[in-house]
Amino acid sequence: MAISPAPLTEADVLARGKEILSERLPEGWEVRAVTSSRDRGGDGIVDLRSPDGALRRLVFEVKRTVESRDVQAIHDQITRYATDVTGSPAVTGVVAARYLSPPVRQKLIEADLSFVDATGNVRITSPTPGLFVSDRGADRDPWRGPGRPRGSLKGAPAAQVVRALLDYDRPWPIRALVETSGASTGAVYRVVQFLEEEGLVERHSSQVVVPEWQPLLRRWSRDYELVASNRTTTWLAPRGLDRFLSRVAESDVEYAVTGTLAAAEWSPYAPARSAMIYTPDVARASATWDLRPVETSANVVLAEPLSTAVFARTRVRADGGYQIAAPAQVAVDLLTGPGRNPSEGEELIEWMARNERTWRQQD
Repeated sequence: MAISPAPLTEADVLARGKEILSERLPEGWEVRAVTSSRDRGGDGIVDLRSPDGALRRLVFEVKRTVESRDVQAIHDQITRYATDVTGSPAVTGVVAARYLSPPVRQKLIEADLSFVDATGNVRITSPTPGLFVSDRGADRDPWRGPGRPRGSLKGAPAAQVVRALLDYDRPWPIRALVETSGASTGAVYRVVQFLEEEGLVERHSSQVVVPEWQPLLRRWSRDYELVASNRTTTWLAPRGLDRFLSRVAESDVEYAVTGTLAAAEWSPYAPARSAMIYTPDVARASATWDLRPVETSANVVLAEPLSTAVFARTRVRADGGYQIAAPAQVAVDLLTGPGRNPSEGEELIEWMARNERTWRQQD
């Protein structure tokens, strides 16, 4: 599908927002422009007239870009505008922008703000007269320019940076984040900028801070998946999982168990039917562990990771057995896994929330 030209000015954004709203209003509703001036507050004002003649005034606040951290200030600004509008119909504040990312749209909903962007993302609510308009446009900015951080957390550098931010509860100077994550300085800056735009990290002076780790973990899970993000193969351990895992624990192969088996260390959910294991050399590991390649009836999945982050901060099970991946890695693998895995991931996240000091290092 062809991408329309990017709105260049706030006036372009406002015009496109009004057009999108008009196209999506239910039959019988009318849009009437109101003479707008900044001394009245807002960047644009329109009245909506319902089929029975009731009016609702929309006060637009137009921004070319909006980040999650901007939402509270925009809310306060629109509230002041609405307070200043007297002798008029009830007022709804509407944020209009060139593009609004999914996290920003969610923040606007939580702040009880209506919105519209030039790609067609729109949500307008009015209790009186009753109106709800919602439609979906783009989930990625189609006009993102060169040099901007890419709109995802895919790839090895992103995994390295996110894992460091999740595994440690501390403010991060960029230099320390580069050293701990193992990503390049340029990659760290790009990932941090993207996370900042998504409202997942904040800058305090010259340091990076994660205000809440769960949104960061869940945002990462949208772009990372054990099977899709790594080279995976399926195998049969002919003597069963218990004998297989004993052999794994006694070997000198580099590995990290993830998935259900790893999660059982902290939050047992159900007996594991298969083992999911990261290892950098599948050929050596499969030979050492006496595995047979199969396409069906597999009970072992081996993943050659594209990022060494999966081996960061691994630990040995409390009973002295095999080595498991860190909780954040196990959680993201479960959230994106098949069958009951997502439910197991949610159980693990609940444990992580109750025991944050157990798994998140403080320095």
